[in-house]
Order: sequence, then C-alpha cells, then structure tokens
Amino acid sequence: MAERTLTITVQPDWKGALRMASKMAQAPVYKGETLNFENPELFLGRLTARRWTLVRLLMGAEEVPVRELARRAGRDVKRVHEDVLVLAELGLVER
Repeated sequence: MAERTLTITVQPDWKGALRMASKMAQAPVYKGETLNFENPELFLGRLTARRWTLVRLLMGAEEVPVRELARRAGRDVKRVHEDVLVLAELGLVER
C-alpha cells in the first residue's frame, strides 16, 4: 500500500485553501491531500477522542472492516459504524 499524506488546515478563506489544494493536485509528484475547515469548531466539534482513536487504528493499515475495527478498539460495532460515518463525512477515512 502506498503511503498517503493528509494535511488538515483551518482557514476561513476557503477559496484560498481550494487554490492551494488545486496546485498540490496538479504537481507532477504526489504531495498529499489537503482537507480545509473554515473554523476549528467545524472540525474539532465532531472529532471526539474515540473517533480519533479509530483514525489512529486505521493509520497505515490496509482496508479494515468495521467489525474488525470495533474489535481492535474494544467497542460496540454499531457505535463504531456510526463514528466511521462521521469520519467519512469529515474526509478522514474512505469507505
């Protein structure tokens, strides 16, 4: 699996962030991906400690089924599934 890099930015100027992300996407060498939030509340308000734990468990891993992720986290499958949906909405995981 190729290593990927995600840069999270907080910039009220979303158009500027979009321009910067566009430049990175057009670069001849992969420079990672950028995810911008207009303010910290939009990002941090939805990123709980348990959700961050799921992100950490997924970092560097191949595809992990929700049931296996729940087992690794020692949590209920239904709650992990709900958290994965939020993380996907935030752009931190892919389904």
